[in-house]
Amino acid sequence: MSDNLPELCRSFTEEAIMCDSHSLPPEILLDIIMRLPIKSIITCTSVCKTWKSLIQNPSFISDHLRHSTTKYLLFSLYSKTAWQVYRIPHEQGKEHYALHWDDNRDFNEYTKFYFPLLHGQERFRVVGSCDGLICLANDICCDTFIIWNPCIRKFVQVSKPLPLPNIPPFRYSVSVGFGIDSKTSDYKVARILSFRDRKSASPPKLEVEVYSLATAEWKTLTTALPPTSTECYGNPHASSVNGALHWVASRRTKDNMLIKFVMVLDLEDEVFSEIAMPKFAENERNLPSTISAYGNSLALYQEVSMNYLNIWLMKEYGNASSWTKIVILADQGPRYYRPSAKGFRKSGEVILKMNDTKFISRDLETQEIKDIGNAGYYHTYVDYYVESLVLNDKKSQLCSY
Repeated sequence: MSDNLPELCRSFTEEAIMCDSHSLPPEILLDIIMRLPIKSIITCTSVCKTWKSLIQNPSFISDHLRHSTTKYLLFSLYSKTAWQVYRIPHEQGKEHYALHWDDNRDFNEYTKFYFPLLHGQERFRVVGSCDGLICLANDICCDTFIIWNPCIRKFVQVSKPLPLPNIPPFRYSVSVGFGIDSKTSDYKVARILSFRDRKSASPPKLEVEVYSLATAEWKTLTTALPPTSTECYGNPHASSVNGALHWVASRRTKDNMLIKFVMVLDLEDEVFSEIAMPKFAENERNLPSTISAYGNSLALYQEVSMNYLNIWLMKEYGNASSWTKIVILADQGPRYYRPSAKGFRKSGEVILKMNDTKFISRDLETQEIKDIGNAGYYHTYVDYYVESLVLNDKKSQLCSY
């Protein structure tokens, strides 16, 4: 039946256009429409004003999201090498995105789409995805953001935060994140600026800004901030889990000891907290670390050497004692094929970028390795994805593709 689904959807839409839209009770009509693919639902908004109003109602959008059970893996890929991107800006490769079925062994590609806007020579990268929305930011300053739903071809150009007072980019670092306030269903962008005076030994000064899609405004947080000695590092973007953003961070104690921890920003209360790191061995404490989502919890990656990678899984979210070191992954190739963990499949297999052109998935129990296709170049982002109608009720712009 699934092979005939597109044809059945077209047939239903054509018949719906010819029939009286008031012949069915609204609850029956909505239940039928909710089961259609996204493209067919968007087509239904052109049937009549009543249907359009029903489909663009926030309650319908929320119900549709709850019923969207098919999960994909989102890959953002770049068609040029990092050298080409930086040295030959006028020949930039085109960033593109692919959704792959995550519930079958072959990991087939479901669809592909491209970045909707070009801003001169600016390069954009994905800084987060949530409920079918993809958040992108310009690569260096992170002061231009776009929230985009590729399935319905709509995007919101986020207003710029307040400009920095003539501070060159090398004098500060930026960490960003994108997620949802689960209480109000408001999507938020967070930007953490860390200012450091290289001539001073004092800790960096922090500034935290949060953008709300509901209000279309930025605000600067002034209370419950992390200590000024805190610095985010590793992945420049946060991992969104359970209505909060997570960064790997560090600070120095009075004895000048470096302490690493997971910094957490709750998007509902907009308050910071901390989760302790695993109990590292002596030779693991200073290893580069990055964090990502692992289902409804967290995963931590450490680059041990050119050939090895530690993976820690938090079995119970928020419980630091539940960190578990699952496996040390050995590289399956020449030494320059440095493994880089990018995320997890629904099955629990970890996705690794082995070099500039190859992705593999590895079963953490059986150690089975699968070649799952080309990785592309430059920045690569991998995350769970679900098709949604979010933004369909907002004042958003339609993409030209």
